[in-house]
Amino acid sequence: MLSVTNTLSGEREEFRPTGDEVLVYVCGLTVSDDAHLGHARVWVHADVMCRWLEHEGHPVRHVENFTDVNEKIAARIGEDDLGESEREVARRFIERTIADMRGLNLQRATVYPRVSEHIPEIIELVERLIESGHAYEADGSVYFDVTTFEKYGKLSNQRVEDLEAQGDPEERSEKRHPADFALWKAGGVSPEAIREHEKTEHDHPPGGETWDSPWGEGRPGWHIECSAMAMTHLDETIDVHVGGHDLVFPHHENEIAQSEAATGQRFAEYWLHTGLLETEGEKMSSSLGNFFTVSAALEEFGPDVLRSFYLSTEYGSNQTFSEGAMVEARERFERLERAYERATEAVDGPDARTKVEDDDLRVAVEEAREGFARAMNDDFGVREAMTALLSLAGAVNRHVDSHGEYDYRGLRRAIEAFEELGGGVFGFSFGPEREGEVGLAEDLVDLVLRVREEEREAGNYERADRLRDDLAALGIDIEDEGDETTYRL
Repeated sequence: MLSVTNTLSGEREEFRPTGDEVLVYVCGLTVSDDAHLGHARVWVHADVMCRWLEHEGHPVRHVENFTDVNEKIAARIGEDDLGESEREVARRFIERTIADMRGLNLQRATVYPRVSEHIPEIIELVERLIESGHAYEADGSVYFDVTTFEKYGKLSNQRVEDLEAQGDPEERSEKRHPADFALWKAGGVSPEAIREHEKTEHDHPPGGETWDSPWGEGRPGWHIECSAMAMTHLDETIDVHVGGHDLVFPHHENEIAQSEAATGQRFAEYWLHTGLLETEGEKMSSSLGNFFTVSAALEEFGPDVLRSFYLSTEYGSNQTFSEGAMVEARERFERLERAYERATEAVDGPDARTKVEDDDLRVAVEEAREGFARAMNDDFGVREAMTALLSLAGAVNRHVDSHGEYDYRGLRRAIEAFEELGGGVFGFSFGPEREGEVGLAEDLVDLVLRVREEEREAGNYERADRLRDDLAALGIDIEDEGDETTYRL
């Protein structure tokens, strides 16, 4: 039986879904920059959580949002051909993020909602909070009154009277309590907010997109967006809410307050928070500039080594990204991959025999399965689950090294365990077949790009553009940088 550490209670609890489906909401990326390895850590752990739940027979409805309305996005309008509107900038980074997700071999979420698509639902939720006395309007903005929600602070273990002011400084004069937070912001993005986040100078800072509302033209607050999207695509009560530990306060605390104040129902049964990814003693962060993008990491390490790295540390603990850690991650995956390859070579060879039985191998397979399940049911204990797979790799190697004739059934069971647990749950891709398929795909893409370049040199730009569009439709991201063309599968 699965048990999880619930941030809400601070205790280990038995996991009991509320319905036939497990409803999972993952706080997604604010698409103002390329995704980095800190973001990917949340993605991979959430992916493995959903894979394990499905492995144990629970249908999962997994929702992960893109925040495409934000002052950080507006600050990048007109920069480096990213686009001339907030929506264009967001679209560019969403495209790159989806390519990163596919590159990491993440299972697709049920839906990836975007804030800009859910303005009506956001406005409706804000209206419910005003009508119930939990929110108030002030000069075209709307704020949540934290004093009206008795349990405010229950996730982060804080008291209202001890909280400092939330939000932008210019909001504070409008608020009844310093800790009140914005549900709807009047007007566009302020020039001050743009200057705080911009990476280039603007003579006339862009204001971002706005929408009409009962309180005037404006934009949604950050926190209300996730509540609206979660309740639209899941339910008023969800099973699991996943996000980075740095979101506990104020984001997740405010999600709880506004959601439960509006519905009278518990918003999420289990809050699971991933620890931070650190490098050189600091949190990896776009704002600090100490990040390694997912696309660059995929090119250098590949998806399996990255997943091996992430799955060496429990989701709730902080993790350090370093050269040494990546060397270990590569060695770990190569041990698994080599054992899988040796098992498949032996089982498909002439020396695999029906009447040969290796009790040690067969016991090792069962013990690996049991150890993997025991670890994963212990708060998604990926570190011990990885140890179970490595022990299976050792058993396979011992069998192949010490036997001239092989236990066909034992090796077949080992292969099935690698594919089911290492592949199906951990998301690894084993076997030379995959490498051959990828290599062939890369050769074909190179061929198409050469034809495209010949068309461009001949002045047939329309044909060249059609080839680029056809490749994009197949999920191949093409980027022209000066005289160099690069792509990602």
